[in-house]
Amino acid sequence: MAVVWLALLLPAEPGAATLAALWRVPLELPLLVLGLAACPPRLALPVRVGVTAVLVASIVLKLADLGTGAAFRRPFNPVLDAPLVPAAWRLASGALGWLMALAGVLGLLIALALVAWLLWWATGRLTDRARGRTRLPVAALAAAGLGLVAVGASRGTDLPGTASTGRWAAEHVAAAVSARAELAAFRAEAARDPWAHAAPEALLPGLAGVDVLVVFVESYGRSAIEAPLYAPTVLAALHDTDAALAGQGLAARSGFLASPVTGGQSWLAHATLLSGLTIDSEGKYRALLGSPRRTLLHLARQAGWRSAAVMPAITLAWPEAEWFGYDRVLAARDLGYRGAPFGWVTMPDQYTLAAAERDLLADADRPPVMAEIALVSSHAPWTPLPPLVPWEKVGDGSVYTTALRMGEAPEVVWRDEDRIREQYRRAIDYSLRVVGGFAARPSTRPRLLVVLGDHQPAGFVSGAPDDHDVPVHVIGPPALLARLDGWRWTPGMVPAPDAPSWPMAAFRDRFLAAFGTGR
Repeated sequence: MAVVWLALLLPAEPGAATLAALWRVPLELPLLVLGLAACPPRLALPVRVGVTAVLVASIVLKLADLGTGAAFRRPFNPVLDAPLVPAAWRLASGALGWLMALAGVLGLLIALALVAWLLWWATGRLTDRARGRTRLPVAALAAAGLGLVAVGASRGTDLPGTASTGRWAAEHVAAAVSARAELAAFRAEAARDPWAHAAPEALLPGLAGVDVLVVFVESYGRSAIEAPLYAPTVLAALHDTDAALAGQGLAARSGFLASPVTGGQSWLAHATLLSGLTIDSEGKYRALLGSPRRTLLHLARQAGWRSAAVMPAITLAWPEAEWFGYDRVLAARDLGYRGAPFGWVTMPDQYTLAAAERDLLADADRPPVMAEIALVSSHAPWTPLPPLVPWEKVGDGSVYTTALRMGEAPEVVWRDEDRIREQYRRAIDYSLRVVGGFAARPSTRPRLLVVLGDHQPAGFVSGAPDDHDVPVHVIGPPALLARLDGWRWTPGMVPAPDAPSWPMAAFRDRFLAAFGTGR
């Protein structure tokens, strides 16, 4: 009985994984005992198979809840989150190596097989006891448990000291049903695009001839500029960028956007900004790819820009790239990097920006470019980190190989949460200084940079697990930034604490309006 007890009590939330939780009474246990006792002998085998399968499935789903709860502060939703499984494998194999990741997966499968065998054995013992000499004690326990179930049902909640896997399962079923309805509403919203039929001349005339770069800085959240552990370092980097920009006759405006995600799933934030729709789950992302929605890149291409994506983290086929409206995609293999990868991070941010400048912006006789650039050096595990080098020495990236040999391995750093936070601080400092240096570089034509975070880091790093805000900076010539006066954003690279925070999905339409014909 103890094995089934523990299986039913397995917590589904990271904060509930305490020793005290083991002393609660699982309300489904008496129902399970009575069911096994009442089962005719000829049905005992299939019933035990069914019970074991349901219990193992509940354990798997609870483990998924624990994973998404720790990473994203929400339970796992099979309708929306199933595609996260291969994404988790890619992250683990990139950060730990495929051999370690494979060993972890095999270990988990072996553990689940052992649990399944223990549950099979336990249901057999319960069946035997329910029919043997212990029938009366078992029946008494079951009757008492049924009383607790009845009282809890009448109150609409679990009694103190009890736990209900059934209630948890019912909540997941309700969430799955709700997700299907939510997806239907989302598909209808995606089909209504106010810019779908805009004339080319009405799209971004205020940026005619200007290169526009949308630069995502990985895990750059509001906590980076407000948390005492990170703020002194990050604010110093932002102030240095202000000074460098002023030296080139450039300026910046800064505010906040509320990301649809926190702790991970960067691609959902990218899709949200570009599409003008809130994409907060993999299910909505897939629905977006099947919609007629026009992204910012589609619309810029229609108006005469050459659109591009610079994606150093893309190492596999990326069929959805065509939907986003890119004329050209520079994935990891296309960027010409000859240095060693930094674990999961395929190449340093400084190299990524240097390659984008070389491959997309160097030719003066070309249409203006609008590019999305996704930087990854500030992605977990935040070690090892590359050094900043003079831009003229970046070359093919081989200069970074020595730095990789000097860095600490993730499995060393990730034994201590304080060291993890320290590495995050250093990683964000590096990425922001790279972006600041790039923004201040001379260019053959005017540039407008939109630099923003994709999401906050994991809650134990940010210290603000429920805060979805990320900083956003628009950098360019002051005459262009004057079009943003109505946004009430803060002049410079440091957004004021009371600067507006918009949903990230609002950016596309506001940007198009600010640089459109209405100005």
